[in-house]
Amino acid sequence: MFRRSLLVASAATLAAPRLGHGQATRPLRFVPQANLTSLDPIWTTANVTRNHGFMVYDTLYGMDAQFNPRPQMASGHEVSDDKLSVTITLRDGLKWHDGEAVRAADCVASLGRWMKRNPSGQQLERALEELVALDDKRLRFRLKKPFPLLFNALASPVNPVCFMMPERLARTDPFQQIRESIGSGPFRFVPREFNSGSMVVYERNADYVPNPNGPSSFTAGPKRPNFERIEWHIIVDASTAAGALQTGEIDWYEQPPPEIQQLLRRNRNVTIEAIDPLPLTGIMRFNHLHPPFNDKKMRQAFLPAINQEDFMQAVVGTDPNLYLSNVGIFTPGTPLANDEGLEPLRTPRSLDAAKAALREAGYTNQPMRLIGPTDILAPAAMTQVAADLLRRLEVNADIVITDWGTVVQRRASREPLDRGGWSIFLTSFSSTDFMDPAGHFPLRGNGLSSWPGWPTIPRLEELRDAWFDAPDLPSQQRLAREMQRVAMDEVPFIPVGAYRSVTAHRRNLADRVPGFAIFWNLRRT
Repeated sequence: MFRRSLLVASAATLAAPRLGHGQATRPLRFVPQANLTSLDPIWTTANVTRNHGFMVYDTLYGMDAQFNPRPQMASGHEVSDDKLSVTITLRDGLKWHDGEAVRAADCVASLGRWMKRNPSGQQLERALEELVALDDKRLRFRLKKPFPLLFNALASPVNPVCFMMPERLARTDPFQQIRESIGSGPFRFVPREFNSGSMVVYERNADYVPNPNGPSSFTAGPKRPNFERIEWHIIVDASTAAGALQTGEIDWYEQPPPEIQQLLRRNRNVTIEAIDPLPLTGIMRFNHLHPPFNDKKMRQAFLPAINQEDFMQAVVGTDPNLYLSNVGIFTPGTPLANDEGLEPLRTPRSLDAAKAALREAGYTNQPMRLIGPTDILAPAAMTQVAADLLRRLEVNADIVITDWGTVVQRRASREPLDRGGWSIFLTSFSSTDFMDPAGHFPLRGNGLSSWPGWPTIPRLEELRDAWFDAPDLPSQQRLAREMQRVAMDEVPFIPVGAYRSVTAHRRNLADRVPGFAIFWNLRRT
């Protein structure tokens, strides 16, 4: 009913909130960046599903704002002198939302499923001799060789996140979706009120015991659910969402487009701010399994035509403070960001040069299919720029624009074009995703085991292995430069710039945790 009223009302006539409801009991109403089409944060890398995951699930370790891992569901750990055995002990009082106690066996099964999908997890699995539950409270990693980044991997907010689930769910094939959301996190998913494309509802988990140790920082420390009920309202029309935010019917609008941001800045009851202190990176991803982009010369041919400013201005507008160009494969402003191999993106932009490169690569009007969404800001804007670029390149392009949920489902298909497959899609990643090779899944070159696009680039895998074993930051930086040089030659994807994602919420919301859409500790003043 709430969504229907929003869709038929104009921004000027939206009803004011019912002030008779107490501040503490009134639901928090939120407009997410996209529709929630998958409930499985291990199966998909969609950020909206990651955000859902952090509502429902918890992690053995959290990551603080300085990117240090901290025990979360774990009370602590013991590491053997030879670094080949790591035993983790669970905190007391942990319960699943169905009332059952959290057991070490649940965590072992959850880790096994996560290791099949997460880039750091895949690396960990290669170093693992055995992972077992010693009893209900303790699990042990026995390693073939030391794995210094173990706790970083367990704490990483990079998709897929290492969420803990009951064993019966965690035993699901990692390449099949789970259909239930049962976690031990601060909020419970309410399946009876879930209506994909309309509303998602969460209720406070009364049995949740916040971590008592340390300050609350990013995904580490105490997570305090201050709202009894949180509603995600899927509102595709930006003007409707903005109108609801201004009248107070909505508390938080995750990703308003640039023209709406200007409107909201004039409202004294609304706060506009960066959702993440660091920029997000946009990419153009190619399908390496099928023509034409199974040939790297075809992928390279696009480089002279890519103008990062065009893509970023479509996302955030023309304010140069909100975007960056000359962006490589690592998050700008972080230790591994560098300029190695970026010359193809820095020389004068030329459609003619790109057309000539396509001809030299053997392009003779072979079909290519661009898929993209209409209902999520950054990918939708970048897809429109890419569609225009394909038209100007005069290639045989089929441009398929749907909702984001359909894109997420479709990009998982490995079928050729004549069976519904795809050639190109565009998306963006949180700052933490591209900080280093550990969680940078578009940078993987491990073929069918890698993220959609499935590039096979053995040299990238060799360099990544060496990075995990690097003894210090200078060594890691040297390897990162080499990885970028290889990536810009092999083109698993093209970086199309970085931008600062802006969020908008009512001014009476306080203590928002920076990074992404995080709901613990958030309160209404």
